Amino acid sequence: MRIGAFAIAVLSIFSVAFPRSIHCENLSRGHSFQVNGDHFELDGKPFQIISGSIHYARVPRAYWRDRLRKARAMGLNTIETYVFWNEHEISPGQFDFSGQNDVAEFIREAQQEGLFVILRPGPYVCAEWELGGFPAWLLRNTEMVLRSSSPSYVAAAGSWLKRLGQELASLQIGNGGPIIAVQVENEYGSFGSDRDYLEKLRSLILKAGFDRSMLYTADAPSSLDRGSLPELPAAIDFGGGDAKSAFDLLAKARPAGPKMCAEYWDGWYDRWGEKHHVTDAKQEAAELQWMLEKGYSVNLYMFHGGTSFGWMNGANSNGNDYHPDTTSYDYDAPVSESGELTPKFFLFREVITRVTGKTPPSPPSPLPVEVPAPVHLTQAAPLWESLPKPIVSYQPLTMEAAGQNYGYILYRTSIPHALKGDLKLGELQSYAQVYLNGVLAGNLDRRLNQSVLPLDIHQDNTRLDVLVENTGRVNYGHQIQHEQAGIGRQVTLDGKMLTGWSVYPLPMQDVDAVSYTSAECIGPCFYRATFQVSHPADTFLDTRGLVKGEVWLNGHPLGRFWNIGPQITLYVPSPLLKNGGNEIVVFDLEGAGDRQLSFLAHPLLDSPLHTFERRLRPFRTLMAVFALTLCALVVCIAAITMLRKNHAIFRN
Repeated sequence: MRIGAFAIAVLSIFSVAFPRSIHCENLSRGHSFQVNGDHFELDGKPFQIISGSIHYARVPRAYWRDRLRKARAMGLNTIETYVFWNEHEISPGQFDFSGQNDVAEFIREAQQEGLFVILRPGPYVCAEWELGGFPAWLLRNTEMVLRSSSPSYVAAAGSWLKRLGQELASLQIGNGGPIIAVQVENEYGSFGSDRDYLEKLRSLILKAGFDRSMLYTADAPSSLDRGSLPELPAAIDFGGGDAKSAFDLLAKARPAGPKMCAEYWDGWYDRWGEKHHVTDAKQEAAELQWMLEKGYSVNLYMFHGGTSFGWMNGANSNGNDYHPDTTSYDYDAPVSESGELTPKFFLFREVITRVTGKTPPSPPSPLPVEVPAPVHLTQAAPLWESLPKPIVSYQPLTMEAAGQNYGYILYRTSIPHALKGDLKLGELQSYAQVYLNGVLAGNLDRRLNQSVLPLDIHQDNTRLDVLVENTGRVNYGHQIQHEQAGIGRQVTLDGKMLTGWSVYPLPMQDVDAVSYTSAECIGPCFYRATFQVSHPADTFLDTRGLVKGEVWLNGHPLGRFWNIGPQITLYVPSPLLKNGGNEIVVFDLEGAGDRQLSFLAHPLLDSPLHTFERRLRPFRTLMAVFALTLCALVVCIAAITMLRKNHAIFRN
């Protein structure tokens, strides 16, 4: 599910793009942005925001400028971004705002490109991002209640917001920066209705140095009364086809307030084992035009989706099901995962130009694409020979209890006697492989609600290994409170509890420490190879032939692959490549097949079966008519045959 954002409204249709010159003035000169009755004003003049979402963490830093220029080229005057707490505070009190995490630089570059900024600092963001942006280490405290007035949670959130304010408060519009609005929480009305909690968050954001005149809340139209604060502007979130009814609900709830669409879902995200989502661009363009002509402000979610590199994809669950998201966050957005301008981009650009009467700048030149030669994975290393020192524990430990955030975790014990019975894993999160003396006995997948595996153990003192992957913590709903990864409770075999475990944390942060050979590798294995690049350019790694695992390029985690689809390729941005030799590392739970990887000039985000099915959709009605006609013809032939047979019998 998508969670709220912001874009701002006004009643005057003629107030649109703000001149670039004012953005680029010296930061010492401040400006004003405020609510005035039923509209917003910039420096005392009505202002309509035309915004799009870009997440700095999902775009290589070297490409921030490219994506921002494309936002201007579509006609946007504002961009919106979340700030991901778990990217910046990997362990308590240890903050990182450098390199890819330099969100302040991203905002400064937006201003330099003539764009205002809507900031969504969390602490909770959703965003189809791991645990909704919460650091996994919060889950070590089992007494803490996320998104509540729990003192331990409020203290941690306050520390985060205070540190973020040191980075970004100076970039508010009153200080000459581009930040014109800051969201309080994130679509809280879909989660709870604790007004005291929202007031606490509002107070923490103010203490962090953000101006009270810039704060707002955002919710689904049906949840406005639960997730908003009376003194703050309230925005709404919805998808294609819902605009009129959504704004009718907003007008009913806030008749005197500004009309704001915080997230207009112009696409959707993908989940493993399901179809790649493609939405109706023409319908969305028509609805965008309707909103802009009404004078409403709009934030497109997403303008550019990007990539959830590494292990940062989220998941959805209502407690009884589980759906992890893919590495690609293409979102069927106007600008594709790799920065390509899609037909949707040009439809939206045409609409914005027509309504505003102003022609945006020309888009930047397309980024170059190259296809390196296939890579032969000549070196391999079994996981079993690359294990760290274990933690000895009576019961299995969760990842969090073992001091681990992401990756894999291995649980090992010994079964003293041969027996036959069910192995039951308590609270498996999320995907497990079970081995007996190093031989795979079966898989258990949280997606399929699996936690029990029948075992037939023939030998005494059999080594039992349970290798668990965190395929992404849930990012939406109340299930976020219970997302400790690994095995959360006791393990039983034939009804008896298993104890005496060796627990091996496998965060996969340093794949350089693995010792490789040219020998054959069976089971979960690391593979490594080098390949040459003469002209670094964007490309796409074809993961067909692999089963399930991760890929690293020059030490950078590209993301996950899984042969259940829909995603087939991994985006390889040129900034991750080097002129000359490049190293690729693959970890595959079931081996790397023929040990050869290829590159493509274009992405494959849908499995062939799904693509074929989608191409048949326009012909479904025709096919149904043909099938019914054929059935009717068969019935008629059968009836005629029967009549002739009966007639012959009657004559005889």
